[in-house]
Amino acid sequence: MSDDTTASATTAAADGGLRDRRTVLRCAAMVALAGAGAPLLAACGGGDNSGSTGGSSTGTAPSATGSAPSASASSGGGGTVLGPVSDVPVGGGKIFTDAKVVVTQPTAGTYKGFSAICTHQGNPVGSVEGGQIVCPFHNSHFSIKDGSVVSGPAPSPLPAVNVKVQGGNIVESA
Repeated sequence: MSDDTTASATTAAADGGLRDRRTVLRCAAMVALAGAGAPLLAACGGGDNSGSTGGSSTGTAPSATGSAPSASASSGGGGTVLGPVSDVPVGGGKIFTDAKVVVTQPTAGTYKGFSAICTHQGNPVGSVEGGQIVCPFHNSHFSIKDGSVVSGPAPSPLPAVNVKVQGGNIVESA
């Protein structure tokens, strides 16, 4: 009887340990998928994270990497550095995924900041193309000049975000 009891205890301990490892691995996989899910959905338009120029280009969706190194950097003059002004083309814009901000340059030297979250259902916008900020989920289009709704189901304009140029960078200010 002691052999059977010892064997059962050993098997139960091994099974419990195995279940714990499996649980940890499942949880880790679920966390990884949940963390990667939103950027993957936002990136369903394909392409890189460089935003889009105006004109006839097709635009691109933001990627999971976005502008991670610069989005969290703080500038010396107060505010968060989003990226270099060279990332924002005239007549187009750039989506700074990590900061959830889209910066446009409707005319040379004029920079506008807007929330990168669509006012229709709270999805991230996906590209800037043809002078418009586009949400790929339900096809809402917003003006790069003032964030107003151009077309689609969005009920209101994109909220403005304070941005300024500081030392060759776009900075989100309070």
